[in-house]
Amino acid sequence: MTKKLFVLLLLFFPGCMFSQNIDIKLLRSFNSPETLPSDKFFQFVSNSDAYIVLGIPAGMGTVGLIRHDDQLFRNACVTLAATVVNFGVTTAMKYSFDRERPFVTYPDITKKSDGGSPSFPSGHTSMAFATATSLTLAYPKWYIIVPSYTWASTVAYSRMDLGVHYPSDVLIGALVGAGSAWLSYAVNKKLNVNSKKKP
Repeated sequence: MTKKLFVLLLLFFPGCMFSQNIDIKLLRSFNSPETLPSDKFFQFVSNSDAYIVLGIPAGMGTVGLIRHDDQLFRNACVTLAATVVNFGVTTAMKYSFDRERPFVTYPDITKKSDGGSPSFPSGHTSMAFATATSLTLAYPKWYIIVPSYTWASTVAYSRMDLGVHYPSDVLIGALVGAGSAWLSYAVNKKLNVNSKKKP
């Protein structure tokens, strides 16, 4: 699974470079040169990323310890593991591809938020989707899935609205985040099965 995902990423990114016109045209439709009332909302959502990504596993882990709920504590650890894996993969990709931010390449793109590291993929998006996917894998209920992915998708959109990422950065960020969560979940499941088999 991870090999296939990596190959897809390698094939997809050069394709995005050839279709740079599509990427920038889409971004221009999301990013407004004027300051809009909605910009403050999208800045808030974008800034919420780090707090939610770290706060959810911390909260789950704390409650799990207090209630002596081993499953809840394990889910917190798996969610945190997904975040760590995602951070490593995203950072490695950022500095391997070293894509400039859109506001650097295109002066007409208005930067409305922080964005210092290389552009591809979107770290905020990958972190949001890693958390959302971890939660939905652990608790596959509509009242977890819908809010989780609504928030993650809003974070993804905010990065384009604020002019700091191309659509392709966001798309691959979402795939990397979801893939990191799935990998962490699968490894945990395998370890659980193996531990139960031991006498």
